[in-house]
Amino acid sequence: MNLQEKKTTKETLIVVIEALLLACVIRTFLFQPFTIPSGSMRPTLLVGDYLFVSKYAYGYSRFSFPFSPKFFSGRIWSAEPKRGDIVVFRHPENTSIDYIKRVIGLPGDKIQMRAGVLYINNLAVKRTKIAETKNVDLVGSIPPSGELFDSTRDLPVSVYRETLPNNISYNTFDILEEGPGDNTRVYQVPEGHYFMLGDNRDNSLDSRFSLGYIPFENLIGRANILFFSIGGDSSAWQIWRWPAYLRWERLFRFVNMKGMSFE
Repeated sequence: MNLQEKKTTKETLIVVIEALLLACVIRTFLFQPFTIPSGSMRPTLLVGDYLFVSKYAYGYSRFSFPFSPKFFSGRIWSAEPKRGDIVVFRHPENTSIDYIKRVIGLPGDKIQMRAGVLYINNLAVKRTKIAETKNVDLVGSIPPSGELFDSTRDLPVSVYRETLPNNISYNTFDILEEGPGDNTRVYQVPEGHYFMLGDNRDNSLDSRFSLGYIPFENLIGRANILFFSIGGDSSAWQIWRWPAYLRWERLFRFVNMKGMSFE
């Protein structure tokens, strides 16, 4: 290898290293891509959605960094989440697992479900039925067996529009008339923690169950933009499946954007 070839190889290596460092900085401090693996946030987020999470929205904790190094505790440049934010966070007991849910309870709040209606500080959250759907791609699987929803056999799934006290609105699914989380005790959210719910109320393991309250430190970021979405249990790299399963109407949309069809 002559001197010119060595110089070219060195320059190429430097460019690759710089590109990797830039990607790491963007992923750590600005935006991180995530994919939705389960149906707990249906109909807002579907299995096969790919989204960007803003890492700077709530400041930074050790979970903001690769491998979650324990060189500091708490958060720096912190900002508290708003009620209604969709948040990616680490499981309190197993911090290797990422979850995505909606922030419902803030520190000090009292949260309860009564007959499927959400109560915050003993006041019912406005809830209006807006549609019914048998769209298999939207509904996905149904509890408790997890079998695929059969639109020819199963009853239509009710879609409700909830509006929180701060006027944040979103759609939820009510699959079961008497789901396991439709009637709960009162949950008093501790300081420094948050109460999370999935929009698919009868098919979400959230703060009503074993997930519990989420420490502020465990928050990774706020879900903002859907940049890709594909159904049919397909992956983004399976380009040959795009014509049949790509969800064109969901590309480059803000999370919680209105106007989704339930047909």
